[in-house]
Amino acid sequence: MSKKSFPLDKAALEEIARKYPTPFYLYDEKAIIENVRRIKSAYSVFPSYKNYFAVKALPNPYILKLLAAEGIGADCSSYPELLLAEMAGIKGEDIMITSNETPAREYSAAKKLGAVINLDDITHIEFLEKTAGLPDLVSFRYNPGPLKEGNAIIGKPEEAKYGFMREQLLKGYTALKEKGVKRFALHTMVASNELSVPYHIETARMLFELAVEILNKTGVRLEFINLGGGVGIPYKPEQEAIDYEPLAEGIKKAYDEVLKPAGLDPMGIRTEWGRVVTGPYGWLVTRAVHKKEIYRNYIGLDACMADLMRPACYGAYHHITVPGKENAPLTETYDVVGSLCENNDKFAIQRQLPKIETAAESSTGGDFVVIHDAGAHGRAMGFNYNGKLRCGELILRKDGSVVQIRRPETTDDYFATLDIPGVKNFS
Repeated sequence: MSKKSFPLDKAALEEIARKYPTPFYLYDEKAIIENVRRIKSAYSVFPSYKNYFAVKALPNPYILKLLAAEGIGADCSSYPELLLAEMAGIKGEDIMITSNETPAREYSAAKKLGAVINLDDITHIEFLEKTAGLPDLVSFRYNPGPLKEGNAIIGKPEEAKYGFMREQLLKGYTALKEKGVKRFALHTMVASNELSVPYHIETARMLFELAVEILNKTGVRLEFINLGGGVGIPYKPEQEAIDYEPLAEGIKKAYDEVLKPAGLDPMGIRTEWGRVVTGPYGWLVTRAVHKKEIYRNYIGLDACMADLMRPACYGAYHHITVPGKENAPLTETYDVVGSLCENNDKFAIQRQLPKIETAAESSTGGDFVVIHDAGAHGRAMGFNYNGKLRCGELILRKDGSVVQIRRPETTDDYFATLDIPGVKNFS
């Protein structure tokens, strides 16, 4: 079982909401840092380890700077994400760009920053060489196809658009070697939100065995292996969180059994964890605005799927609590919904919750509704359909203060990209 907690009580939320009206995201700085240190401690069994935080999970330079201070790098997939990493003080090979169908501008920017470039296809070797020039260090993304099962979220590897096939890898490393590249790396990403420790250990063993094959068939000795991301978090209370120590120990056992006899020790180990780093330590804080009783009972929030799209997009579960009513009986069954003109704009369907008071029923603005495990792939996946404006982001600092690290969008932001003179007064 995983405990679903929230670091503030209702009175503290009321105080914060007077300055920063709901909805907003709240992140827990202390909890994120403590989690990073647990990860680093578990992976200290390797001669060299670094996690490249998946910037797409939480693209805020304040968060990236916190992580950088703990020795965490940045996994980027676009030009703006490279700029975010640079803005946070992450430099050189502490940045890795793993993109696909990558335009020349992004390769050029990555090379200029000295980032590790992780190529997604064998044809990208020539494209990179022509557009930006080949760097000293190049990585390839491997797609194992039917040799490795994906999981329910990411699907089957052979149906994915990403990566090199095995035979292409061998040709690619040989080609790079002939072109004068001196340093090489390997990467894969075959699962998303996977809670099985054996699954991740098997993935590592697969890559270690592939590293030996690459050495034997091409003479290329890899400098590091990036095991990818995909480590899940327990969105549901009945799920168990990944235990970092057994995971790291299992991977180290495979390392010792496969890489050491082949003369590939020491080998750098890298990951690109994002969700597991910040996911459990971020919450979408909203308020109940309306109640609707027709064929079902609905609670309407001041947030919508434009703020958090995972439940609507994937049918994903996010736990919901009502501050001040944590111990109240779960007497009501609600669909918890937003205001978007889309019927799938639902944070929860037929969820058992305590009786919720709305703004119309309360002189204090209605109950707060807290949506848990929103610290990764939450605000980052927001959008502006229906003209909805994305909410802001706050952080609970180690000293107990709360500061805003991204303001909410305004209508001026929404209209800013329209090339119509006087658009604010357009009629």
